[in-house]
Amino acid sequence: MIYTLGHSTRSIDEFADLLLENGVQRVLDVRRFPGSRKFPHFTGDTFQQGLEERGIGYTHLPELGGRRSAGGADEGGYWRNASFRGYAKYMQSPEFRQGMERLLALCDQETCALVCAEAVPWRCHRSLIADWLVAAGHSVTHIMGKGKRQPHTRNPNSRLMPDGTLVYVA
Repeated sequence: MIYTLGHSTRSIDEFADLLLENGVQRVLDVRRFPGSRKFPHFTGDTFQQGLEERGIGYTHLPELGGRRSAGGADEGGYWRNASFRGYAKYMQSPEFRQGMERLLALCDQETCALVCAEAVPWRCHRSLIADWLVAAGHSVTHIMGKGKRQPHTRNPNSRLMPDGTLVYVA
């Protein structure tokens, strides 16, 4: 099982409690730039230290971070949202594939949660990563709150290609 969770406006204690409640041993930070001006306890080393003090490991995976440009190309054209369109295009890259290999290797060792800022998974690139994971045969569950989990349902417009890439078709 692979989990996802957005830190949102939570305190580090609330956040860690959600992870521990679900048996998460390691956070995989999929923010390209791991910082938060409004919530500095979710920034880089401070975030890592706060998690480790609570017995939770931390790994930053910038190669899976969002904020990717679509660059005018039509890949990911299913998406109206420019951020998702850019990320869908980025999912075709060797860098994304390498990041997913790192993610899967870590998830083979420990129970992991993919973490970004957005609380709602379908408003975050975590949902596209989850699409790829589900298409590849892995179970993904979004932690929504205390005692609240939601299994990921793969986007019906996603297609796993023979080369292992995931594309979205209109």
